[in-house]
Amino acid sequence: MKISVIIPVYNAEKYVSKAVESALQFDEVYEVILIEDHSPDNALQACRELVQKYDKVKLFQHPDKGNHGAGASRNLGIEKATGDFIAFLDADDYFLPNRFTAEKELFKDPKIDGVFNAIGTEYLTKKGKEEFMSNINDSELLTVNYAAEGKEVFRGLLGFTPEAFGSFFTLDALTVRRYSLESKKLRFNEVLRLHQDSDFIIKLSYLCHLKSGIIDIPVAMRGMHDDNRITKIIKYSPQYNQRQFLFWNSLYEWSNTLSLETDIAQHIYLQKKAFELSGKKGISKKIGLLAAILKNPNILRTKYRFTYSHKA
Repeated sequence: MKISVIIPVYNAEKYVSKAVESALQFDEVYEVILIEDHSPDNALQACRELVQKYDKVKLFQHPDKGNHGAGASRNLGIEKATGDFIAFLDADDYFLPNRFTAEKELFKDPKIDGVFNAIGTEYLTKKGKEEFMSNINDSELLTVNYAAEGKEVFRGLLGFTPEAFGSFFTLDALTVRRYSLESKKLRFNEVLRLHQDSDFIIKLSYLCHLKSGIIDIPVAMRGMHDDNRITKIIKYSPQYNQRQFLFWNSLYEWSNTLSLETDIAQHIYLQKKAFELSGKKGISKKIGLLAAILKNPNILRTKYRFTYSHKA
């Protein structure tokens, strides 16, 4: 295997060295691609030092040297990658020694486009732990509930399997054939500053044949610290609802180009519509909700039931 590990770097001066070195422990890692995204700290200098220290490390910035977000940075990394496989790693996370154990066997099957695994959680600061517990509070082992592959992964991620499939696996635990991304013309939605990873994973699970690897123990660790943006957003706050709307709207626009099963297409539309309504206020919100209920009462089964309890 020749694996390109793509690491978007923003405000990660304190963590990026550990991330890079965790990737370099594997003979299968052909190159580590750092995309420095105009960090406010000294991350750029830290990246330059890593390039000087390790031959496999390559450093890139956006053409205008500006800040474009994690999605755009990962897209640039995909363009620069030359390995046969692509793995992603956040600059404040790190790989464990078993990171590619499942991949070595599963990718012997040519029909497998991607393999996903479980990751664990490490609290790097007290404040990071408090914000995680308060605003996210998901399992410290981020994984799925059972082994799956193919379209069952896509349906499971959207909640359409008889048994609950579980939470999202993350990019840190995903390895995919570079050819599969190129042939499907799949990239991250650069409009999404948050949730572009979830958006990408759902689209990938539909377009490509994914298979679960190690799902009972972690193959990587995500770091929770003071600067995690995702932990600062309070669930069902106006900011949270807006981010959710952008995410579901991205999936909705994508789904309109496909012939999805009716239940899946309806679910994506209703989620998009629910969070769209959550951004409205007063009489326009009530009228919009009434019209949506008359059109499809199933909108009341979406996450809108949490947001409607807030005052308009």
